[in-house]
Amino acid sequence: MTKTTFSAFIDESKEELFALIADLCRIPAPSHHEEARAAFCREYLTRAGAKGVYVDGENNVIFPCNAEGSDRLTVFAAHTDTVFPDTEPMPYSDDGEFLRSPGVGDDTTSLAVLLLTAKYYIQNDIKPKDGILFVANSCEEGLGNLAGVRRLMEDYRGRVRQFVTFDSNISILNDRCVGSHRYRVSVNTAGGHSYTAFGNKNAIAELAAIVREIYALSVPDKSGTRTTYNVGQITGGTSVNTIAQNAEMLCEYRSDDAECLVEMEKKFARIFAAAQKEDVRVSVERIAERPTAKGVNEKALRRLIDTASDVVESVTGEKPRTSSASTDCNIPLSLGVPAVCVGVYEGGGAHTREEWVKRDSVPTGLLIALRLAATLTGAGEEKT
Repeated sequence: MTKTTFSAFIDESKEELFALIADLCRIPAPSHHEEARAAFCREYLTRAGAKGVYVDGENNVIFPCNAEGSDRLTVFAAHTDTVFPDTEPMPYSDDGEFLRSPGVGDDTTSLAVLLLTAKYYIQNDIKPKDGILFVANSCEEGLGNLAGVRRLMEDYRGRVRQFVTFDSNISILNDRCVGSHRYRVSVNTAGGHSYTAFGNKNAIAELAAIVREIYALSVPDKSGTRTTYNVGQITGGTSVNTIAQNAEMLCEYRSDDAECLVEMEKKFARIFAAAQKEDVRVSVERIAERPTAKGVNEKALRRLIDTASDVVESVTGEKPRTSSASTDCNIPLSLGVPAVCVGVYEGGGAHTREEWVKRDSVPTGLLIALRLAATLTGAGEEKT
């Protein structure tokens, strides 16, 4: 069977590619609630002719391509969830130059590229020797805590040789993972009427004092690493004339170095402990944890990174810059499995409602995905 060339496949699929992005953008998918997008992806792959597509208990859509019995699988993934909590369809526009929608880049365009890459393998009846898992995974964003890829790597423990996730811009290659610890901190006080009980401790004021202490911290000064912290959400109080009895925040620190994470953990613990008083109760719950890399074969990882970089350069003419990031790669890397995050579009405004993608960058991203899959698996090479 003569395989369709990559260029011919992209030309004949452009209309479908942009229709896929539009359809997916209109399906709400907050973390832990990706059911509708999962159903759409499963139906798309099944309609394309995929055999054995299934949705697991974490709403991952998995297409095993010649994967039975293999312990040298390559995973190609893109996440289905968006950072936005919306449960109603979000606006989408395409003016011929830019695609605009909350989540259009992160990671909806990548998801469409993944689906069409899988379709190329289905359409051309390609059976990679060591097998591929095409995965539309859940729970990459926010408090999803990477639950989708955690489940995938547990179910396929010992069988995944290398892992690629499509996420972010073509010009960026995320070759190191950023770990994080995330907390819910609740403060409770007696509160009372703002006039008659004036002088009682105010939970909002006490929480604000904790925030001030966090933002007075210095991050670890370790060469070649980066560490950050953030308070991302605050809620609490009853009314303008009530001394707040309760207040709550979500906060985190993150680093691409495990030792720096430990140092930040100690600093945050001291702040939380110091805030406890007889009339101020502070409750701290770690609600999410993203691990850093551990036990990865450096030569195998370097080969994967170099291959991805070479493929991007072969398509665009420029080497992508490397950077650390918190992505689905954190989980395989923490398990010793080489992993890299590859961009397949050019855009901006990620995690804002003004997010955009350059329309003409998307076919380029699809070519990158097709060439990378062919190069890493030795299957589906372009024929002319």
